[in-house]
Amino acid sequence: MNKTHKIILLVLFALVMAACKKKDTRPDTDPVEDTTDNTPVVDTTTNQYRDPSSICCNPSDLDNPESLLAQRVIYFDYDQSTVLPEYRNIIEIHARYLSQNPSARITLEGHADERGSREYNLALGERRGNAVSSLMNAQGASGSQLNVVSYGEERPVALCSDDSCWSQNRRVEIVYTAR
Repeated sequence: MNKTHKIILLVLFALVMAACKKKDTRPDTDPVEDTTDNTPVVDTTTNQYRDPSSICCNPSDLDNPESLLAQRVIYFDYDQSTVLPEYRNIIEIHARYLSQNPSARITLEGHADERGSREYNLALGERRGNAVSSLMNAQGASGSQLNVVSYGEERPVALCSDDSCWSQNRRVEIVYTAR
């Protein structure tokens, strides 16, 4: 093994260890929309979102803006790859759709904001994609239907350099490659 590979493995190990040390300090309360922050917020309080099992999983729902299947972006906290509770219903309904439509395929595109090195952000984007993939697998989607790719910081949605932009760039996009 050459020196470059050893350095890369050492850096990846350090990143994994650093990620394991993080502790969630948020209180166990329902998410509240913060009017001082432009962080994207998903409304999970309506009846439509309370019981994903009551939502039909037809291919036409993928284009219906009133359906959870039309929501295809999962946002993350800074430097985290843990799926936030407000996005679990979205992941669950996509997993159900995949389990009911075996020919359907998706790509989970992991993204990060501009902070951190290119290598770190690629690894973080992959961890985020894998977190969503794991939840979908646990909820009935087949591993053969899921593909994870990381773009790191390379494809930002917002180009400014402040908290509101960074929060929009910390995401996983669900892209249907076959319906």
